Amino acid sequence: MLSDPAVQGLRGDAVPTGQAERLLSGADQTQEDAAKERVAELERRFGDPEDAANPLSAAQIVAADEAGELPPAGEQLLDDVVFNAEFVPTALGGRLDRLDTLVRTMRHVFRRDVALGLGYGITSFMAAANVWTAGSDEQRRRLADLLLAGSKVSVAYHELPHGNDFVRNEFRADPYPGGYRLNGRKEVINNADRAAAFSLFSRTDGSPGSRSHSVLLVERDQLDAERFGVLPRYSAVGVRGCRLSGLDFTDCPVPESARVGAVGQGVELALRSFQITRSAIPGMAIGALDTSLRTVVRFAVGRQLYRRTVMEIPHASATLTGAFLDLLICDSLALVGTRAVHLLPDETSVYAAAVKYLVPKMLTDTMYDLSIVLGARFYVREGEFGLFQKHVRDLPVLSLGHAGSAACQATIIPQLSRLARRAWFAGDEAPRALFEPRTALGDIPFDRLALASGRDSLSASLVAAVDDLPSGSPEELAVQALVMRMLDQLRQLQEDSLNLSPQDRTALASPASFALADRYAVFLAAAAVLGVWRAARDGGDSFLADPAWAAAALHRLARRLGQRPADLPPACEGRVHEEVLRRFHERRSYDLYDTPLAG
Repeated sequence: MLSDPAVQGLRGDAVPTGQAERLLSGADQTQEDAAKERVAELERRFGDPEDAANPLSAAQIVAADEAGELPPAGEQLLDDVVFNAEFVPTALGGRLDRLDTLVRTMRHVFRRDVALGLGYGITSFMAAANVWTAGSDEQRRRLADLLLAGSKVSVAYHELPHGNDFVRNEFRADPYPGGYRLNGRKEVINNADRAAAFSLFSRTDGSPGSRSHSVLLVERDQLDAERFGVLPRYSAVGVRGCRLSGLDFTDCPVPESARVGAVGQGVELALRSFQITRSAIPGMAIGALDTSLRTVVRFAVGRQLYRRTVMEIPHASATLTGAFLDLLICDSLALVGTRAVHLLPDETSVYAAAVKYLVPKMLTDTMYDLSIVLGARFYVREGEFGLFQKHVRDLPVLSLGHAGSAACQATIIPQLSRLARRAWFAGDEAPRALFEPRTALGDIPFDRLALASGRDSLSASLVAAVDDLPSGSPEELAVQALVMRMLDQLRQLQEDSLNLSPQDRTALASPASFALADRYAVFLAAAAVLGVWRAARDGGDSFLADPAWAAAALHRLARRLGQRPADLPPACEGRVHEEVLRRFHERRSYDLYDTPLAG
């Protein structure tokens, strides 16, 4: 094993250093080298998905999905590299130092199989986030030991009658001298049948309100087998390999030491830990779109139709270029969301909700666009086309789960009027490091995450950029014009937010308030794109420094807001399309990292 704790448990050849990496030094380079090595090792072990002899080929992953199982070779691979260490902070012996690095690494699991990503470990990470945020030293140490030994941990929020309305949850942890007695059911829980421990969101007080629930960390071996059982497995349309079942308790005693944080802190703890998971999980799923885009590009380059390739058909070419831009938009917003946890922890609540709301929505929409290019091939359930169809089924699951789209919008809505009064056009812009994927970060400040804030540094960055945008080329002028349009959108958003009635500033708001939240999320995506482009202009990736992709991405976001911006300079689409083909032929990822791939 490698001696550096940041990469302990992974081995592999170094990835050739690119232009962006040559500009790094010190802590930046150390963290970047560790992340690159982890990704390179995963890619090497996963191998070429088109190799029929590969036990983790596309065909084998599809076959496992058809059988309702996670690919055994995939779970073994992740066991071999002690992948659970990615979810454990470095201070506790793991490799979790940066949230964006976790996303970057996990993306290479998701690009093969969303179900493997969710079923192997993301549930454990979601459960662990509660403990890293508010657990005692003993709880943190014990959970770290379980994960580093290869165990799974389940997070149990769901109760089918209440969905994401956690305050109404009925599962009880009834206090008694020395501990609690668990009563009730938790349903649609991943890995409930094999987890070594459970993070249980439980009612500890019969009174209504947000102080009636607590979180408990309960180990399976400590439960009375006569008072605890696992419910039958659920069948699912997506992520069919995930082991979704439930838990049933009847007067099952657990010690008081199982409680995570203070009594009645459950809702607050959930909302704080959601900022971690909402920021991270959508960015991981970008890997599935990466693979799907590559599949359709391969089809379009090789398929002849009307005496030319599908790629030469203007509609198909534009669809693939648009899909690449959507991926870059999603990755820009996801990058900002994860790095904000480190750099702007008091502002993360609204950014995390925007990431969790918009990114899965855009990924799902883009997959649909790609399926149209495939035509009849989309219905094939074997090989790479079968894997594409599997990704189409799996990705919508990310819009559900413990924090669905409506729940994320409901997090944003109550903050809009405060942001409109205090932040927009008035606050300080975000630090440059927010937009730099390879710049070093400190450890995740779990204890500094705030439930709400009156600041919005990301929006302020777009406002501040207006005064120094370059205007020397047609592409730069297009960026400038589109940023001015976005600025007009923010002014309108500010006016509409200030005019919200008291009722429309709550989670029970009218549809108009939810539409405002949607517009705000799109605006934040535009600010993220602009920030990534501006940061890259001063040195780094030559494509990300090119105004062509920024103009094209902002153009798509403006249209998503219902606007009709002027046509882009012809060179914009050509430059982006050229990059689509370059990354395909050179086997490099379509995200911000432009990473070498095994296939």
